[in-house]
Amino acid sequence: MNFIEARKLVHEYFRRDEEGNVEGITTALDGVDLDIEPGEFVAVLGHNGSGKSTLAKHLNVLLRASGGTLWVGGKDTLDENYLWDIRQETGMVFQNPDNQIIASVVEEDVAFGPENIGVPTDEIWKRVERSLSSVGMLKYREHSPNKLSGGQKQRVAIAGVMAMEPKCIVLDEPTAMLDPSGRKEVLEAVEALNREKGVTAIWITHYMEEAIHADKIYVMDHGRAVMKGTPREIFSQVEKLESYRLEVPQMALLAYRLKKAGLDIPAGILTKQELEEALCRLYGEIGEKHVDDIR
Repeated sequence: MNFIEARKLVHEYFRRDEEGNVEGITTALDGVDLDIEPGEFVAVLGHNGSGKSTLAKHLNVLLRASGGTLWVGGKDTLDENYLWDIRQETGMVFQNPDNQIIASVVEEDVAFGPENIGVPTDEIWKRVERSLSSVGMLKYREHSPNKLSGGQKQRVAIAGVMAMEPKCIVLDEPTAMLDPSGRKEVLEAVEALNREKGVTAIWITHYMEEAIHADKIYVMDHGRAVMKGTPREIFSQVEKLESYRLEVPQMALLAYRLKKAGLDIPAGILTKQELEEALCRLYGEIGEKHVDDIR
């Protein structure tokens, strides 16, 4: 059974004049279908304005559909009776951690969420310790968030969501304001939560390299899910991705160009190690053939 399932999901934004009359409609989501299983790591890619952030807000019922259906954890997001259940099961991490961190001490900030949903005090502090440990921030528990780096702040924000013990975590451009080191820290923390705790992770980004290790990728364009597949399936379609104004991970692009130039290397290469192995096998075969010809 899918944890998240959408069918023909639509969201429209209405533009109104000063008198409140509708003067235009923007369709941000246009018939989106999703199938996300429990425990999957799913990346949602798309350029600015593709609809991916609007989609993220639907998964936590910060927005409601104009049309179509969306189920989260088997619950219909249009049913108001399920609103708080869905929000407890599906945590959100936004682009700017400063918008989520409200306390002056790290451990107090992480404790804020479970305290607000009525978790007993003893259990709260157990969750704080577990959550900070899971993102590698336990030694900073008594620090001020203001003294942390961008990547560290984002990990604290993730810990705050995890302390509420959601089944799913949705991250909307969580590394957009971070340097490469910070991006790596945050991605590794979420991958560990997904791998070790079985938390369903929805990673929304425009950085292609961050999607390489996902179980599944959706590509958004003009409010539609225009591509769906594994990273190998998606990143082997270089020209199609470029038509949606998206770049391709460097190693995938280099492998594509080498293959197009006539080298017999497999499609779907994603990493430097895979490309090196493919080239070593290729030139090893060429060398062996050359020796056989001499003989």
